[in-house]
Amino acid sequence: MDKYLIKDLMVPISEYATVSEGATLFEAYLALEQAQEEYDHNKYRHRAILVLDKNNKVVGKVGQLDVLRALEPKNEQYELFEDIRKYRFSSQFIMHLREKNLMQKEPLTDICRNAGQIRVEDLMSAPTEGEYVEEDTSLNTAIHQLVHGSHMSLLVTRNNDIVGILRLTDVFAAIFHTMKECNLA
Repeated sequence: MDKYLIKDLMVPISEYATVSEGATLFEAYLALEQAQEEYDHNKYRHRAILVLDKNNKVVGKVGQLDVLRALEPKNEQYELFEDIRKYRFSSQFIMHLREKNLMQKEPLTDICRNAGQIRVEDLMSAPTEGEYVEEDTSLNTAIHQLVHGSHMSLLVTRNNDIVGILRLTDVFAAIFHTMKECNLA
């Protein structure tokens, strides 16, 4: 793994799905779909969308869990479900109550249509200090950051500018490639 540097494994920003602040979740989906169509189909598909400010600087990321969270209802009953956790009801019981409540609500198509109008900045997570890695860093260091921060990706920097994204799937593939080479030698 010593032979790998982050810049060898990262996906350049130009090949990644990006949207500007103010874009809707639906517009983010369209950007993701386009990036996946244009990306090398022999590699893993993108699973997030980077959000850029007016200066084209990355200010956040919308991942798959962020999208699913947007589908969750945000009403008084939702808050009640969260409140009853403190009384130590089982997760299964709370899930049953949620399911019963959600079955009486709007259909998934309506939920998705409404969620598609949410602005990405309302969903995105801003990168934390541990989510940045310099492009000339060793893979060993990046693995440490991914594992200890439980990150799905790291933003790759060059002179404090974000130039790419290092995805867990690409690191995973490099590790197995190295493992295969070591065991066949």
